[in-house]
Amino acid sequence: MISKLFAALTVSFFSLFSSLASASSIDETINSVFSSATGWFVSLIFSPLPGTSFPWIVLWLVVGASVFTLYFGFIQFRAIGHSISLVKGDYSNPNDAGEVSHFQALTTALSGTVGLGNIAGVAVAVSIGGPGATFWMILAGLLGMASKFAECTLGVKYRNEYEDGRVSGGPMYYISKGFIERGLPAGFGKFLAVMFAIFCIFGALGGGNMFQANQAHAQLSGVIGDYPGWITGIIFAVVVFLVIVGGIKSIANVTEKVVPFMGVIYVGAALVIILMNVDKIGWAFGQIFEGAFTGLGVAGGMVGALIQGFKRAAFSNEAGVGSAAIAHSAVKTNEPITEGLVSLLEPFIDTVVICTMTALVIIITQQLVTDPETGLYVLNASGTIQTADGSSGVALTSAAFASAFSWFPYILVVAVVLFAFSTMLSWSYYGLKAWTYLFGESKGAELTFKVIFCIFVFIGASISLGPVIDFSDAAIFAMAVVNIIGLYFLMPIVKKELNSYMTRLRAGEFKKYK
Repeated sequence: MISKLFAALTVSFFSLFSSLASASSIDETINSVFSSATGWFVSLIFSPLPGTSFPWIVLWLVVGASVFTLYFGFIQFRAIGHSISLVKGDYSNPNDAGEVSHFQALTTALSGTVGLGNIAGVAVAVSIGGPGATFWMILAGLLGMASKFAECTLGVKYRNEYEDGRVSGGPMYYISKGFIERGLPAGFGKFLAVMFAIFCIFGALGGGNMFQANQAHAQLSGVIGDYPGWITGIIFAVVVFLVIVGGIKSIANVTEKVVPFMGVIYVGAALVIILMNVDKIGWAFGQIFEGAFTGLGVAGGMVGALIQGFKRAAFSNEAGVGSAAIAHSAVKTNEPITEGLVSLLEPFIDTVVICTMTALVIIITQQLVTDPETGLYVLNASGTIQTADGSSGVALTSAAFASAFSWFPYILVVAVVLFAFSTMLSWSYYGLKAWTYLFGESKGAELTFKVIFCIFVFIGASISLGPVIDFSDAAIFAMAVVNIIGLYFLMPIVKKELNSYMTRLRAGEFKKYK
């Protein structure tokens, strides 16, 4: 399957560049070639269970998150207080191995998850699955905290530490090493590790930059006027390259400043609109809970809302995907479980807080059209919920913000650009570590990937939303298939680490540095 995808993309890109000279539109050429090359892969990942319309990959993620939640005794609720203490640096020893602090690791991982999935992705979910999709997004975020805990703990435990202080970690390392430690077939572990690395590269090139560049251009062109996507692509590619050439420390130095700033801007803007419509908050939550189990007129009802909620939540917070474990592996700590506990905060911030804010703004501002007689949401010809101006993705969210103040889209465009930029930075690191796992830790290998990554930034800004979001979803969910298999085999190791750490913590063995 992998060789088929590589071959298809290789042939497609040769066709692309040979046809650019005669093409009437660069955007149209890229769109056509990319869509035809990846359609079969998208269909495979999102094929439904036999006799249903329920994608098997959604069930895979739901079951995995539920298993980890139960196995670790609802760790996401038991340890949240200690997680905050760790992020504050209360237990951080500056002499521990690693490259970045707990806070920097968290912001780097958050910059990869708090992106346009929170803006455009939520709008897609609500416009297709109705307000009820929000309920399932929140539930997916809460369950996904346990998945993130397991993978980030393993990421630190099995990372490679080099003499110059650099580290490399992630599912490709903990699957291959962990299988050997548990006495499982080493060949199978190595196969899964290679599969994950390949899918991670595709995820980095798809969801990590193409989707981000695409929606950033959509918002920019919508506010300042229509212009070719390749212009946005070139600007983003150059700026991203200037940062990522410095490695994880350079990326972390940027994300620890950008992530809190962009979070305050976006959440602050959403709160202003919500508070302006405080009388509708109760009604909005009523729509969310009712829609979660009835569908409120949406084709597919509860199942449609559930599918869209879990699908968009997984794309937004990446719990179970394994990507965040790569960033968290660089943390300065000698206790792997501490970074697993820190990572619990990611799905909560990303999905429970920011995604819910977006959904509430869309619902409260009534950007979804209802039938005045029945109160049900009106479906358009394609079977999705009718929006006030026919928009979807980031345009729908922008319209919701603009309904309060005409100048709000200008604030949103700043948030969109920052979200896109920070996500590209993190995913460049994820893809780089997968690339060097396959091709070696040489400077030449690193530079090659960084150049390829920036080329895909340009491509992403130049093609339409459909092929971008479909390929992004497929590549990222393919990572989750491999990662969760590995987590099932290795979760006893995580539980052993957890029990050991908690026993020593209660005994007061850990020194506080603040």
